[in-house]
Amino acid sequence: MSNIEEQHQALSFEAAMERLEQIVNQLESGDVPLEQAIELFQEGMHLSKTCSSKLEQVERRIEVLTEQHGEWDRQPFQAEAGEGSE
Repeated sequence: MSNIEEQHQALSFEAAMERLEQIVNQLESGDVPLEQAIELFQEGMHLSKTCSSKLEQVERRIEVLTEQHGEWDRQPFQAEAGEGSE
């Protein structure tokens, strides 16, 4: 894992999303030299992977409580098929 990836993993989800928004704004402005744009794009891709990984970790920790025959049952959370894959 590279130093940048390690730094991104240490960020909270919110901080990673905030940095990703900053990168998108910089790239959309069009005022960034090509070399810097490439570096920003790569950092954005790493941040995107980090955010996705953090969301997957949270999904694995969420349990759904369901009631069956008067008793509560814990089941792992399962996202609906196709959710998040647009």
